Amino acid sequence: MTDKLSRLLELMRQHDFDAAAINPGPNFTYLTGMRMHLMERPTVLLVARSGLAALVLPQLEQLQLTHARIELSSFPYPDNPSTWQEAFSNAFNALGIRQARVAVEPRTLRLLELDFLQSAAPDCGFINGSAVFESLRLRKEADELEKMQQAARVAETALLETLKTVRPGQTEKQIAAELVIALFRAGSDIELPFQPIVSSGENSANPHASPGKRVLRAGDLLLFDWGASVDGYFSDITRTFTVGVAPKQLLQIGTVVQAANAAGRAAARPNQLASAVDRAAREVINSAGFGEYFTHRTGHGLGIEAHEAPYIRGDNDTPLEPGMVFTVEPGIYLPGLGGVRIEDDLVISDEGAYSLTNLPREVLPYDYQQN
Repeated sequence: MTDKLSRLLELMRQHDFDAAAINPGPNFTYLTGMRMHLMERPTVLLVARSGLAALVLPQLEQLQLTHARIELSSFPYPDNPSTWQEAFSNAFNALGIRQARVAVEPRTLRLLELDFLQSAAPDCGFINGSAVFESLRLRKEADELEKMQQAARVAETALLETLKTVRPGQTEKQIAAELVIALFRAGSDIELPFQPIVSSGENSANPHASPGKRVLRAGDLLLFDWGASVDGYFSDITRTFTVGVAPKQLLQIGTVVQAANAAGRAAARPNQLASAVDRAAREVINSAGFGEYFTHRTGHGLGIEAHEAPYIRGDNDTPLEPGMVFTVEPGIYLPGLGGVRIEDDLVISDEGAYSLTNLPREVLPYDYQQN
């Protein structure tokens, strides 16, 4: 039994669950080592509190079992949908699950799988298992942290290479394409944490802007929010530049956001509350008179998902513990003018906290004429 499976079983005991049903996704890969995807054919991992595990999967996916790092019984089914229910019923019977409280993942369990599960085990309750699944990956081990450190290095290398190619007259989409290529050349997995955000000028005031046809111009803010993946572990970074000389007001918010980022990082330490990190960053922005333009939480957890626990919000009083990894990413967004966000990836250690990301945080003028 792996440490990861043991952790799941302990959390199930703590929260009084008899079993768990897990779709392909981050927790599925974390526990089994297998990378499978949601599709029109259902795949579900069932884990009983005894430690027995069963996997219902399509016959065509059976070679995936060679990558499994936990012991499990497999229940493959052919393409004919009329045979699928039998595979689910056989899996429940093999594990002896009856009248059980079954933890499910509310963000990934679909009606497709739920119908099969309920028909196979009509006396079971399929219950929101967020308390189990959010805690499962909360504290990273040393090997996980090393992969995340490497993902940060890959991402930073890729941005520096991309900046060499950036010129006024390019579209955001063209710059984003160069960044994606640079990420792969620097060593990122093909499956990125998310599609990079490249936003310029007034578009940078939209925190989740999609790269589009807007053409980069001198005087613009140019915001990059991007990350890399190494063995399935992610980085997530934001830096903002000016293209030549930007208006004074935009430079001012850059200075404020840099200070807010520093305050948030300084507040992070063991036993500190997640809410205190948010308040530290937010207070800097509020004091500068831009509070209404900081429109999101200060950060989120990071690992094999781009967004996971712990969430760095003012109402989240989760104590920070060694091994937790999260972003600190305050921002100010002025509609019609532009926005600045500065984001780093922090690790809580036994002594304090340290950053996996180390590119300069100043909103620096990008002198394209020297490249």
